[in-house]
Amino acid sequence: MRADKQTVTRLLKTARGQLDGILAMVENDRYCVDISNQVMATQSILTKANKEIAVASTKSFTGQVVSLTLLALLLAQTKGKLTTGQIRMLFRELGDTAEQIQHILDTQRAAVHEAALACREARSALFVGRGMGSAISCEGALKLKEVSYLHAEAYAAGEMKHGPIALIERGFPVIAVATKSPTYDKTVSNLKECEARGACIIAVATEGDEEITRVADHVIYVPPVRDALSPITATVPLQLLAREVAVLRGCDVDQPRNLAKSVTVE
Repeated sequence: MRADKQTVTRLLKTARGQLDGILAMVENDRYCVDISNQVMATQSILTKANKEIAVASTKSFTGQVVSLTLLALLLAQTKGKLTTGQIRMLFRELGDTAEQIQHILDTQRAAVHEAALACREARSALFVGRGMGSAISCEGALKLKEVSYLHAEAYAAGEMKHGPIALIERGFPVIAVATKSPTYDKTVSNLKECEARGACIIAVATEGDEEITRVADHVIYVPPVRDALSPITATVPLQLLAREVAVLRGCDVDQPRNLAKSVTVE
C-alpha cells in the first residue's frame, strides 16, 4: 500500500529542519539537553512518517534505524568521542538519506523486478552480508518470509561454510548486501564461492561498482553513503524485493497470512 506522498514529503522536510536545528546547536556549543530535546522531536517525526498500514512494517523499521543513529550521535557528542565538525558532517549526511531513498525508489524499480523474477519460483533463499550488511540481511530475510511465504535465512557471509553453503545448488537465490565497506572484498570472495556452486546471485551494491557485475546475476544499486549509514539506504531495496516477489507469487502484501500488527498473546 502506497503512502500519501505529500504527507511523507512534508514530514521528511520537517525532520530535515529538525536536523538543521541540531546542527546549529552543535556549532554554537549549546548544552546537550537542548540537543536531546531536538533529537526527540526528530524521532517523533521519523517514527510517524505517515501511518504504517501494512502488517510487515517497513517505514517503522527505517524510522527506528534513523532514530537510533540520532541517539548514537547524541551519545558520541555527550562523551566527547566525536568533534563538533565530525558531528556536523554526520548530521548533514544523515539528512541526505531521505533524498537518497527517493532516488532508489525512482531508479531501481526495474532492477528490483528483474531480481524478483529470479526468486518467484524458489522454495528458499539465503541472505548474506558482513558487518552492517549482515544485520541488514536479517531484515531482508524477515520481510521476504513475511510477505511472500518463501523460506529465507540470513547468515553472516564469513560463516557460510558452517552450514548454509550446503544448501546452494544451481539457481538457488543468494541475496547479498555488498555495498562499499571495509569488508567489501571479502564479501565478493564469498559470493564467488556461491557462483561456483551455481547460485543465482542478487546483490545490493553501491552506484558505480562495476566489479560486482562480474559475480552477480542481478544488481540493485544504492547511492554511496558511509558504512555507518548504510542500514538506512541498503534496507530499502531488500524491502522492495520482498514486496515484488510477493506480488509475483500472488500474495497479499498488506495483510500476510497468520500475522498481526501487534502481538496480543505470549
